Amino acid sequence: ISKGPGNTKAVKATAVPPGPPVYLDLVYIPNHSNSKNVDVEFFKRVRSSYYVVSGNDSAADEPSRAVLDSLLEGKAQWESNMQVTLIPTHDSEVMREWYQDTHEKQQDLNIMVLASSSTVVMQDESFPACKIEL
Repeated sequence: ISKGPGNTKAVKATAVPPGPPVYLDLVYIPNHSNSKNVDVEFFKRVRSSYYVVSGNDSAADEPSRAVLDSLLEGKAQWESNMQVTLIPTHDSEVMREWYQDTHEKQQDLNIMVLASSSTVVMQDESFPACKIEL
């Protein structure tokens, strides 16, 4: 934002502008769950039964602890305590630490984190998988 010639002021914009909530069944958290694109406002507005958390690059802050904390803060402001399921695509240190540190708050907010115990084998590759019924 500019305030006259030569005077500039940086303002951090939210990824999702304020407004009424949107309800979805399944949401992929954008940009590998990086905090540059997802904040508390995202979770206050984009409400889902399932959130997919991708990212497996700690050097790039993916997934971001700040994004996971934003989920808790945003969901705490919902009017209802509907169940939310978090589906991580990778087993990351950030996810494990966040899960341990915030487990009680997750329970209070009715948030469940899925751990994939299934593996899909297709031709010459295999990968973890989970089934979601909508």
